[in-house]
This record gives sequence, C-alpha cells and structure tokens, in this order.
Amino acid sequence: MSRHTPTARTRLDDVPGPRLGEPVPRFTTADVDGLPEPARRWLRHAIAEGTPLHRTAALTMHGEIRIGSWRRFTARQLIVPGSAFVWQARTSILGLPVRGFDRFVDGVGEMRWRLAGVVPVMSARDADVARSAAGRLAGEGALVPTAFGVATWSPDADPDAFEGRWRIAGDEHAVRFEVGPDGRLLRVSMDRWGDPDGHGHALHHFGVTVDAEATFHGVTMPGRFRASWRAGTDREDEGEFFRATITDASFA
Repeated sequence: MSRHTPTARTRLDDVPGPRLGEPVPRFTTADVDGLPEPARRWLRHAIAEGTPLHRTAALTMHGEIRIGSWRRFTARQLIVPGSAFVWQARTSILGLPVRGFDRFVDGVGEMRWRLAGVVPVMSARDADVARSAAGRLAGEGALVPTAFGVATWSPDADPDAFEGRWRIAGDEHAVRFEVGPDGRLLRVSMDRWGDPDGHGHALHHFGVTVDAEATFHGVTMPGRFRASWRAGTDREDEGEFFRATITDASFA
C-alpha cells in the first residue's frame, strides 16, 4: 500500500482551474463552424447561445457502483477537461461507510478508499492507475462541453459520430462520440487502459451510454448514464460497473 504524501492534492478545491479574473468568452454558434458536422450538432445542442465557455465543472451525483455486488453511492466531482479531476464518494459495505476518492492531478493518478474512515479498502498510485485515470478524464470531457476548445475534433466514417482527442500528461487520448439527429449525445467510447478482469493492465474497449440529459446554467450534459468495460462486445452487460445520475452542476 502506498503512503499518502503531504504534497498529494486530493481535495476538490485543490484541483487547478482558471485563474481568478480571467475573462470568460461566451458561446456563439459560429464558434464551432470549423468542426465536423456531428460535433457542431452536439455542441449547438449542448451549449445555449451566450453561455460562458467555462473550463471547470463541479458536479454532484448519486447512483450505483459494482464492488462485488451493486452498491449505492453519493459523490461530488470536480473536472478540468484535459487537466485534472477529483471524484469523492461515499458508499457502504456490510452496513459500514466506505469513503474515498479517485483522482488525476498533476499527472498523478490515485485511488484511496477506507472503511469507516480507518480500515484501508483500496490504495493505489502508480503508472497504470495514472494511465487509466487519464483515459477517464478524456471521456469525461463529455460532461463539460463548454471546454470543447481543449480538444481537437475529427470526422468519423459514421455521419452521426466524431472523434475528440485530448493531450493529457504528454499522451493523446481519443474518444468517439455518437449523437442523435437533434444533437443529443448518445454514447462515448474509447480504448482505455485498465484491468477489468484482474489479469493485468491492457487496453480494453470502454463505453458510456447516455440514458437521459440534464441542463444546468445553459449547459446540457449527460444526466443519467452507464459505464461498461468490453463495450461493443457480447460481454458489455457483464462489464457494466457504474450507473450515475447528475443532480447538480456549477461551472467556473
């Protein structure tokens, strides 16, 4: 088990964000004129005209996470697309509270969870955790569409799909977005580093299916969604491990 160092930043208010006083431009439909058509469709649906192009989102959510069996959780998350995230959550095992965090900050990935605030349940901080967390951060760019300028966007062979690429800690992460005729985001998928089978880390196809939207402060994002390893295979249902509903969002 790795020791927690005093310099490791884990609190939501420790995550780097925009500097105070920086002017924040406001969205116009012309801002996305040069992007692939399905990307324009998504962003014009997701961002109301005149909405500030915020780079950071703070979310609250609840849902279920599969740790052996499905367990309910509540969580708060701060996301700075292309840079950092911290996900702090609470669930329970055998009626006892489990609290902890997953994070990617300053290029370092870490998971740290404790039972009743005392007994370590999981603690990991290494290159595999960082690579997997960076992939998660890329996929979660879908939750902060106002930060679209951080990524580069390319067309896909499917006229209802496109690709976003984020450079995170020196590596490039590609995410495929699928959208409906009205611009609603339906699904994101990617090859993400992980160890879902417990047989060692490797690239696995990973996907998030959006079941419903939510709108906060002029930003429409996935409001209810499911995440699965082995996405697009006959084992996708088996690989599903996370279901979440966003209950609130603020931006900076």
